[in-house]
Amino acid sequence: MPLTSVRVLDLTRLLPGPYCTMLLADFGAEVIKIEEPNVGDYARADLPKIDEDSVFFHAVNRNKKSVCLDLKSTEGKENFLKLVKESDVVVESFRPGVMKRLGIDYETLKEINPRIVFCAITGYGQTGPYVDRPGHDVNYISYAGLLNMMGERNGKPLIPAAQIADIGGGALPATIGILVALMGREKTGKGQMIDISMMDNVISWLPTLLPGYLATNKQPERGNIGLSGRLACYEVYQTKDEKWMSVGALELKFWDAFCKTIGREDFISNLEAPTNVQDEMKVEIQKIIAQKTLDDWMDIFSDVDSCVAPIYSFEEMINDPQVQARDMIKNVNHSELGTMKQVGIPIKLSETPGEIRKQAPKLGEHTDEILGEIGISK
Repeated sequence: MPLTSVRVLDLTRLLPGPYCTMLLADFGAEVIKIEEPNVGDYARADLPKIDEDSVFFHAVNRNKKSVCLDLKSTEGKENFLKLVKESDVVVESFRPGVMKRLGIDYETLKEINPRIVFCAITGYGQTGPYVDRPGHDVNYISYAGLLNMMGERNGKPLIPAAQIADIGGGALPATIGILVALMGREKTGKGQMIDISMMDNVISWLPTLLPGYLATNKQPERGNIGLSGRLACYEVYQTKDEKWMSVGALELKFWDAFCKTIGREDFISNLEAPTNVQDEMKVEIQKIIAQKTLDDWMDIFSDVDSCVAPIYSFEEMINDPQVQARDMIKNVNHSELGTMKQVGIPIKLSETPGEIRKQAPKLGEHTDEILGEIGISK
């Protein structure tokens, strides 16, 4: 596997860091979770559980090992530093300053191993006035200006169901940064520090909204944005059986096909009409969509090139033939349950594909094994 020779020491908890290191582990990296004795990653205690650990913990910690070290103790710190000498990457998500207080910050680690790649994932980064400020996903997307754009016109901002800052603003850029730094090390022989601010990276997710404001100083209106509430061609509609379908007919050819299929060719010329016309079209389209069930509409649009899709529940999603064809829900081995379902690997490589090789580790499961490799017996 492409990352088989890479050893990662993962000090992170919950979602952003573990998701990042899961991606590395899926492609062969040896990811060693460094966990607090008797406590471990807080995600272990989440609900629901399938053994003594939560399904959430299992989802983002597959393919990893677990070593218990008390980093506040002299022995734990010394053992960690010995592991750093034999490792390629350290990933942490403590508030800025914690690693320095523990005596294991980047400046210390690079003296021990100049090739170490050190990735810090935090809400606001290692610099600036918010360095010491606590936060969660909802706070980072708030400061980034994204949450203000989410929701219906004249309504309150709506919190997204998935964690945009944690994954899109934290885990994914951290993964990219680590891989870039490892490639850079091949040229320079030296590692480097990667400073990932989830707020920064959410701001970078706004290329369809923020540049317009930077050019005009005109604030977009929540619920009246082209791809979020304004256009009738980019909307959700309720069907006769109280299910929902999405329409994404942004381009004229798709809108043309959609309007002809629902019998409203008179709407075709109104693709980019003003907001009041868009609102009127939405009302009329909703009346039409409400006359048939979701299955009826999917049958009608099955051969129409028009960007129409059902809005699925999880049950419907996992049984969809496209999801199954892409192996996005997989049965994997579990030592106690026999098998368990997991989300598949979304990054498809033709020659060196990722693989779910083992379930998430028990707390401290590999402590003796890993410490034994560096000459420490318990």
